[in-house]
Amino acid sequence: MSYYVYIVQCSDGSFYTGIATNLERRLRQHNGELKGGAVYTRRAPVRLVHMEEFGTHLEAVRREVEIKGWTREKKERLFILR
Repeated sequence: MSYYVYIVQCSDGSFYTGIATNLERRLRQHNGELKGGAVYTRRAPVRLVHMEEFGTHLEAVRREVEIKGWTREKKERLFILR
């Protein structure tokens, strides 16, 4: 099973970082198409701006925590430079 760390940009320009095993379903949840999206992303619609794949949940959690500790500018550099 793969784990995805992702960053979405909300309609107000803010970023949300999370983990999912089914990224397509998770994005649909965030956009209100399915139940279960995070309260923060009720600022829908959201758009995917970055995604990384990991083989274990632990690797994904470590990366998520790392990214969540970054400034907005550092997060932007992550996906602008791709």
